[in-house]
Amino acid sequence: MTSDEVNRLAVTRFLNYQAEGRAVTISVPNVDGGLVITASVDYRTHTGYGVVRGTGRDTSSDGLIRWTASTVLVHPMTDPPAVVPASPPESGWYSRPLLTSGMTLDSALAIVLDLGSDRPDNAALLPQNGATWLGREQVRGQRTDIMNGPRAEADSGAEAPGTGTDTSGTVRYWIGSDGTMYRVEVDIASAPEPVVLDFDTQAYVPVEPLPGATPTP
Repeated sequence: MTSDEVNRLAVTRFLNYQAEGRAVTISVPNVDGGLVITASVDYRTHTGYGVVRGTGRDTSSDGLIRWTASTVLVHPMTDPPAVVPASPPESGWYSRPLLTSGMTLDSALAIVLDLGSDRPDNAALLPQNGATWLGREQVRGQRTDIMNGPRAEADSGAEAPGTGTDTSGTVRYWIGSDGTMYRVEVDIASAPEPVVLDFDTQAYVPVEPLPGATPTP
């Protein structure tokens, strides 16, 4: 990797934090179908809010979803909207703990929250811990470099997102010339194919904190 590529990879999560929030589409594969979550993520409070739509047997998961690093709230709907309502419904939510292993959806939710950090990663450690340049590709009209991030088991100075989830260690980033993150693919042990996170796929909707939830520092 060139020094420019390393530096862009080092700041990409920090830029998400500086932006305060990003719009993202999360594609979660499943042997029985799959889920697509059209969401907004607030990287200051580490809170997500989105619409879930499923295919195959996963249509039973359709509805709204709100989550933090520890809690998932779902609001089932038979015909969910294309985008989330700016003000979440006040009732009809079901709460459960977020599981960090054995459940692909929860692993994906935890990983997308981890894609924002209040400080840049240690650029010197990234290549030592497995970061590599893979190629270039256009993403929604943006020229990006594709890079493998550091291994999930790497030292804490060059963390891979999703620490504590069931990632297999491979995280690929599509990063613009200024370090902006446009796409991420993550291999998750419980998924038959990579989870895909596409950023800026729709307008960002400010995320209201979950009731009773404590923001992650």
